[in-house]
Amino acid sequence: MTAHGGDAGAAGARASGARAAGAQAAGARTAAERAAAEREAEEERAVEQALALVGGRPSGPSDSGSPGTGASRASGLPGTGASDASRRPDVSRDGGAARDSGSSHDPGSSGVPGFFNDPGFPNDPGSSNDPGPSGAPGFSNDPGPSGAPGFSNAPGSSGAPGSSSRQDPPSAHGSSPSSPHAHRSTATAWAGARALAERLGRAAPLAVHRLPLDRALGHVLAEAVFALTDLPSFDTSAMDGWAVAGPGPWTVRGGEGLLAGRASAEPLPDGHALRIATGARLPADATAVIRSEHAHCDEAKGLLHATRDVVQGQDIRPRGQECRSGDELLPVATVVTPPVLGLAAAAGYDALVAMPRPRVDVFVLGDELLTAGLPRDGLIRDALGPMLAPWLRSLGAEVAEPRRLGDDADALRQALVSSDADLILTTGGTAAGPVDHVHRVLAGIGAELLIDGVAVRPGHPMLLAQLAEGGPCLVGLPGNPLAAVSGLLTLAEPLLRGIAGRHAQDRYTAPVREEVHGHPQDTRLIPVVHRDENVVPLHYNGPAMLRGIAAADGLAVVPPGGVRSGTEVEILDLPWASAAPWTEGCFT
Repeated sequence: MTAHGGDAGAAGARASGARAAGAQAAGARTAAERAAAEREAEEERAVEQALALVGGRPSGPSDSGSPGTGASRASGLPGTGASDASRRPDVSRDGGAARDSGSSHDPGSSGVPGFFNDPGFPNDPGSSNDPGPSGAPGFSNDPGPSGAPGFSNAPGSSGAPGSSSRQDPPSAHGSSPSSPHAHRSTATAWAGARALAERLGRAAPLAVHRLPLDRALGHVLAEAVFALTDLPSFDTSAMDGWAVAGPGPWTVRGGEGLLAGRASAEPLPDGHALRIATGARLPADATAVIRSEHAHCDEAKGLLHATRDVVQGQDIRPRGQECRSGDELLPVATVVTPPVLGLAAAAGYDALVAMPRPRVDVFVLGDELLTAGLPRDGLIRDALGPMLAPWLRSLGAEVAEPRRLGDDADALRQALVSSDADLILTTGGTAAGPVDHVHRVLAGIGAELLIDGVAVRPGHPMLLAQLAEGGPCLVGLPGNPLAAVSGLLTLAEPLLRGIAGRHAQDRYTAPVREEVHGHPQDTRLIPVVHRDENVVPLHYNGPAMLRGIAAADGLAVVPPGGVRSGTEVEILDLPWASAAPWTEGCFT
């Protein structure tokens, strides 16, 4: 009895443990589902709030600019009731998710394995332009908590180190960039910033133009391509061999046979065969093509014998097999690739109506940058100039040679007012340092800040501005290389996609192979590489580092708080994903 009682007790314990484990798993799934729903709702709130502020209108259920009301192209936003004077969506910088830009001794970034001080890879000492948590090693110039260097206390803040320093909500017309220190307490949610950038781009499409095929590569179709004729436009032979009519054996007709590009021959009588080449027009009344290797010709008797059964219609490409005249071949927003050019040519097109490539100017700021040789005497090599232009071209942009302006505010101002680009990118100068001039220069030329700081690491101090009503947009990237990549993918890429009329890639997730520590409040973008249906986080992911991203084929979007091993996370593919190298030393 004692033994049986012990077994029963053990069985009960196991059953209880199983129930507890099942409940825990169900709870984890429920929590994950809730978190996903909350992130989706946060993104929707951010975008709706931004769109509600078009033209300074307050948000609310009576907002006439809510999606679905319909608008002309002049209004700027498809599906909104924005007036001509408000052709681009304004944005409250909290994006529906206002965040403190820093907290003292942030446990998510100071000495936590997997973050910047992760044992096993070097700490990044050069992240001065990434305003992260106050007191975290590897961060300086942190305009986060009130009282921190370079940050003015917002009204109502205590001014105590580590305290929240929030501001009054920005005006409905966006913020003035005249005070580079007074807008660091809130940041736009990462998902909301990306969504707003794309909608802003779609609100200002470029005029379409007709391009000859040899100039259309990489552009985006502004008009659908329809078949102008049946393809093929006549019955053709799919193989080299013999065109035959009726059952065999067949009497061989003399001559050189039928070649591609020749006019059609006279009808082929029953019981006859004629040599034919691939692509040649089939003679009338032919019933099949026999491949050369499947036929035997008795030259003495002038007869052709098939070595296999012959099926009517075999190896014939019938007229209209690929498409019929009037069929849609390519929809609007198709990117013109080499196969697209081939199909258009086959369908009889000499030119395509397409969106022009957005023109982009890149202005590299910083007196400390070298263009050649080894770093020396406090100077470092410019990594962004060589990197950004080809990256932007891979996104379909037409990019001028990057211009290096140093830390000269007057040179920056002149470059901005004289640019005729559709989008301007600056690198560096977006923080609050003594030579960070971007905010002051933007204020001086009457630009309007739409996004000033995004809740993402690295790259928090990125910004988005419009230089004038109806004028080009400017994306201010942080000066640290990986932080700049974050800004490029967060703001510039969706903005360019919107301007060019490209479709966004379908969002997808993949499980991370190991735990990834997150920022307590902000999204993190972590270089990863795909391996065996998983993604593996890479070393060297500090804001000033490029070694990790150089080995990556994507970036994992890590939500605040981080994720456990096996958790599905959103992945941003890099344009060259299939060419990413295997670099063992970069794996965590």
